[in-house]
Amino acid sequence: MLGPVNLSVNAGECLCITGPSGGGKSLLLRAIADLDPHAGEVLLDGIPAQDVEPEQWRRQVGLLPPESSWWLPQPGDHFHNGMPVSLEQLGLADSILQQPVSRLSSGERQRLALLRLLANQPGVLLLDEPTANLDPDNTQRVERVIADYLDRYRAAVIWVSHDRSQVQRVASRHLELDHGAFRDQAVELHT
Repeated sequence: MLGPVNLSVNAGECLCITGPSGGGKSLLLRAIADLDPHAGEVLLDGIPAQDVEPEQWRRQVGLLPPESSWWLPQPGDHFHNGMPVSLEQLGLADSILQQPVSRLSSGERQRLALLRLLANQPGVLLLDEPTANLDPDNTQRVERVIADYLDRYRAAVIWVSHDRSQVQRVASRHLELDHGAFRDQAVELHT
């Protein structure tokens, strides 16, 4: 069981959350994204989620789940506002936009889902294992794209990961979910 929790994330900060599988990390992200009912209150710049239209909230507070849904047959059909970064930055060829989604690998779908999320320019990114299906080179690409986005837009990022070395690379703060409560962890920053 999770909570109650009191959590604050600042603009430009990357908070990483670790903990055992089934410990409530994904539930926390879904509650913040206003996708699941919860008893708590979520604020964005002092404004409660219930005071914002759901579709507007989800544009400002973007969730990247471990497995993203695709409702149109080709990835390119999902990008109405252009690409937030080049496909090449994520190791993808332009031709991938015309491929059937059903024929893409889980890693390709994961990277395209990140691009789809970033195209909305949310001020908060909720990332649930965004590199779980990726090889080391593509993991580095995704980490760079997210770091660049954080710097460019001063976004607040909550990043769930089971990879301790990744947490060391990307986190400005680290909390471990331990029996439904958070415990601070030291983060060693590398420049």
